[in-house]
Amino acid sequence: MSASRPPITVLLAKPGLDGHDHGAKVVAQALIEAGMRVRYTGLRQTPEMIVHLAQEQQPDVIALSSMAGTHVPVCERLRPLLERAGLGGKLWIIGGNLPQRDHARLRELGFRGVFPSSSRLDDIVKFIEANVA
Repeated sequence: MSASRPPITVLLAKPGLDGHDHGAKVVAQALIEAGMRVRYTGLRQTPEMIVHLAQEQQPDVIALSSMAGTHVPVCERLRPLLERAGLGGKLWIIGGNLPQRDHARLRELGFRGVFPSSSRLDDIVKFIEANVA
């Protein structure tokens, strides 16, 4: 990260009824240690709540953590809301329990970074740093 650029800001959200947030907190800590500013939304966020927070915070990155298997329908609902809110130019990423068979669909929906739970923290950090303009 350049000394003249402000820190990358990340909104990290837990959509749906997923109650497992240990992984999200571990990722948040890794991003903070890499010099990023992270706003963690907490559990059980609706797509509308995520969009509202993203409009308020204007983060560089909108990140989702999903362990409950509802990632595709949540992302299908979230995408048009983000686009209508003028947030289509932000970097969207998702991590968690994401079967390989869903990766292409998530990318089609605009999530450029797809990180299954086996992903290395360093790879997530590097991806964000390389993809935030």
